[in-house]
Amino acid sequence: MTEELNSLVRSAYSAVREAVLERRLLPGERVTVRPFAERLGISPTPVKAALAILEREGFLVARKHAGYFVAALTAADMRDIYELRSAIDALAARDVARTRHPELLARLGELLEGQRAALAAGDVETYGDLDREFHALIWHGSANRRLTAIADLLSAQLRLGHNLTTAVPGRPQAGLEEHGEIMDALLSGDTSAAEHATRRHVAQVIRALEKVLPEQGGRPSAGGGLGGEVEREAQVQVGDGQQPGHAHARGGQP
Repeated sequence: MTEELNSLVRSAYSAVREAVLERRLLPGERVTVRPFAERLGISPTPVKAALAILEREGFLVARKHAGYFVAALTAADMRDIYELRSAIDALAARDVARTRHPELLARLGELLEGQRAALAAGDVETYGDLDREFHALIWHGSANRRLTAIADLLSAQLRLGHNLTTAVPGRPQAGLEEHGEIMDALLSGDTSAAEHATRRHVAQVIRALEKVLPEQGGRPSAGGGLGGEVEREAQVQVGDGQQPGHAHARGGQP
């Protein structure tokens, strides 16, 4: 693949991915190539390549003779994802509590204060941004590079869950209290307490997701079978977003 085509694929990938994450493309919606190609001023080829990448990452589902559809995640799907996150978060929190780098702890404290201020002002969107950054910073505070690589791969699908949990009444406030418990454990250098507080936090997030997601039987199929049954073509505005494989510190989770 030429560098020019690579660039076009990244642009198409970012546009479709952001449309899914921002819920301008809803679960179960059909994703058609033409609107994105026309909006971006490119041929259908890079858009098709981008859709194939997004299918492999679990954002889309391919149906034979029907095209691509936005994955409709169930409570069981999100439990699978958040169980992985629980293990990653716990390992990272233990690392941060053990090393206690002053600059890292200071920045985490600033993010926690920012979350408090955002909720006091009723600004749930800003709270969500700071929430994700808080967790991503803990991930990247670990010396385990494989851990951070896996966390970054999960981050976008975790963002789907975050967008849902912030709508659950009382969940942002409860999450803030849980972040405070995590922060206290990190500051004290208590690795066991840091792991416990982190796992408890993720367990509460899973419970919140169970309130808003359908409980469908079975696990995703090997082909990423998370899709719903709605087949409306998506005529959406195309936005900008991250490039494949380039998650960053703002891509963390609740």
